[in-house]
Amino acid sequence: MTQFLTVDQDPIWNVLIRFAVTLVVLTIILRFIYYRYSKKKRNVFSFFQMGIMLFLVCILLQHVEIQLGVALGLFAIFAIVRFRSENLSLRDMSYFFTVIGVSVINALADFIDPVRGHIIINSTIIIGLFILEFLFNKREYLSVVTTYDNLDLLAPDKTTELLDDLSARTRKKVKKVKIRKYDLIKNSVELEIYFKSPDPDSE
Repeated sequence: MTQFLTVDQDPIWNVLIRFAVTLVVLTIILRFIYYRYSKKKRNVFSFFQMGIMLFLVCILLQHVEIQLGVALGLFAIFAIVRFRSENLSLRDMSYFFTVIGVSVINALADFIDPVRGHIIINSTIIIGLFILEFLFNKREYLSVVTTYDNLDLLAPDKTTELLDDLSARTRKKVKKVKIRKYDLIKNSVELEIYFKSPDPDSE
């Protein structure tokens, strides 16, 4: 006689519920917090996909004799390969590790009360990000990275001329600039320029 497993007996339902929670949490973190303040749509896709894949890898490791540290090490290697040509800011890296943490927690954490445990942990992460963004990111500025070729204006006494030149080229009121990387061979420099957003919530 055929026997059917109930929701409590079939482990696939536990995986699907954890996966659904992970998708919801990642959507809130990446779409409604990270993208709202950074406007970096390309990173949202990459972080989201990495979070999904890490969750699935961790679920698989529950049935494979391999240490979690080895798995995370392999994932970190792939991440380094992916971002080897990217200049991620410290803030972006913080979100990247948050995505890793959320995926691992939701995949592997076994709480005495699963529902309450996942709600408390995930809510703490989300609320913490909201508070940090509210306190340290007033959404006054947006930033973009660009290559600049006029090295003569990088002198400390020509800051005003540099900002005016960047404003003329970008057609935005550039407020400040940060030098990220020099390329003396190409006689250029990589700058991160900051300008005021006319509408912080616009996409």
